[in-house]
Amino acid sequence: MSLIISDECINCDVCEPECPNGAISQGDEIYVIDPTQCTECVGHYDTPQCIEVCPVDCISKDPAHVEDNVQLLKKYEKLTSGKD
Repeated sequence: MSLIISDECINCDVCEPECPNGAISQGDEIYVIDPTQCTECVGHYDTPQCIEVCPVDCISKDPAHVEDNVQLLKKYEKLTSGKD
């Protein structure tokens, strides 16, 4: 399952550099997460790093993009294939 940032986001800029997949970017009003790039840090870390650093706890699982750990690992492998 991809993660999503709620409108409680304060644009503090701490989540974007923590994402190993580059899935987080500045949206029109708040930061957004690209569900095609988000693996919830599966393959990189034990826990989603954006959630770990978010000071307002505005990042949660996105019910519109449900994936299990096997699917997230496959997405990670696809995203990182060919990278050094």
